[in-house]
Amino acid sequence: MNRSEFIANRLREVFLNGYWIANTNYKDQLLNITWRQAIHQIADLNTIAALTYHINYYLVGILNVFKGGPLEIKDQYSFDMAPIQSEEDWKKLVEEFLANSAAFADDVAHMPDEKLDEVFVDEKYGTYLRNIEGVIEHSYYHFGQIVLLKKLILAAEK
Repeated sequence: MNRSEFIANRLREVFLNGYWIANTNYKDQLLNITWRQAIHQIADLNTIAALTYHINYYLVGILNVFKGGPLEIKDQYSFDMAPIQSEEDWKKLVEEFLANSAAFADDVAHMPDEKLDEVFVDEKYGTYLRNIEGVIEHSYYHFGQIVLLKKLILAAEK
C-alpha cells in the first residue's frame, strides 16, 4: 500500500467507516441525529450542525485545490452556516458532508505519493501531506466535541 492509499484509509476511518481509534465515525454519529438535536445549543458551545458545517467547509476548500483551483477558504468564514430550519436542511448538510468526505478520501487515494511532499499552494502552508494530516487531526478534534454534545443532548431529552 502506498502512502496516499494509507492516508486515504485514515480519512475514511474518521469520516465514513472506521472504528479503530474512536470506535465510531462521523457517518455513524450524524446519520441518527435529528435536525433539532443538530441545532440544539448548549451554553456557548458550537452546535453539532455548526461543527459539521465547519469541517465540511475545509473539505470543500481543499478539494478545490486538489482540482487545480485556488485556496479560497478563510478561517473567519468557517462557521458562517445558513440556518438549519428543517430536517431537510440537516439531511442536505449531512449528505454534502459525507459526499465531500468520500471525494476527499478518493482524491487522496489517487494522489501520486510524490504530490504529498509538494508545497500546498504556498510554502507557508507546508506540504500536501501536512495539510491532509491536519484535516485528519482537526476532524478528530471536532468529532470528539460532536460525540460529547450528542451525549449531553440525548441525556437532556430523557
